[in-house]
Amino acid sequence: MELTGKKIVVTGAASGIGRALLTLLCEQDVQVVAVDLTAVQPTDFPAPHKILPLVIDLAGKGTTEHILQQAVERMGRVDVFFANAGFAYYETLENPDQDHLERIFQVNVYAAIDAALGMQALNRQKPYRVVITSSAMAYIPLPKYALYSATKAALHAFADSYRWQLSDPRSLVLVYPIATQTGFFGKASARTPLPYPSQTPEEVARAILKGIERNETSIFPSEVFWLGLKLKAVLPFLHRFIQWREQVRR
Repeated sequence: MELTGKKIVVTGAASGIGRALLTLLCEQDVQVVAVDLTAVQPTDFPAPHKILPLVIDLAGKGTTEHILQQAVERMGRVDVFFANAGFAYYETLENPDQDHLERIFQVNVYAAIDAALGMQALNRQKPYRVVITSSAMAYIPLPKYALYSATKAALHAFADSYRWQLSDPRSLVLVYPIATQTGFFGKASARTPLPYPSQTPEEVARAILKGIERNETSIFPSEVFWLGLKLKAVLPFLHRFIQWREQVRR
């Protein structure tokens, strides 16, 4: 899909991959509603007139519907929705905590699924894209990321099934980044080590935009990880080795 002239929403836009996407999108002829818990400052970007900040907490129910309503009011339509917001817990699970569980699934899973369904309803006769940031952990869950890995695997399974009901399966795109060099992992826990290997958010953002232009439905920003998935098919022990290596690093 060509992005020129498109009306776009980016969630998780204040930092990390979302901020890198916003910076690159400013180089194109687009308009963007930039969503985050904290207000995005348009003057921090090269084309501030293209950015419309929206402060909202995706942990609340019905927030994606509100985002789409606000975006349509401000821009007239939404062509591309980057469901990028998400967070992780780095922990040893012991006692049940329903609020703990519900918050990560609301932000990481339900909000993204709501975006997919909302965009389908909004663009019934028009081409569109919903680009969801999943994770390499959808394929290879790492120790102490049980809930985070579960949310990303849920998105992967949802997309694999949901695309069958779409007239154009390319409307739903999933991105599988490896560890990204941002404050993301530090927010998971003060003692969180950065998994290896890793990429910069700028590398991930460039790969995402390139994948959209190529009409890809699955985007793997790391060629090393993509190759690892291919090797995993013939060397099944590779999966366990990666998990073991991360465990001993901790």
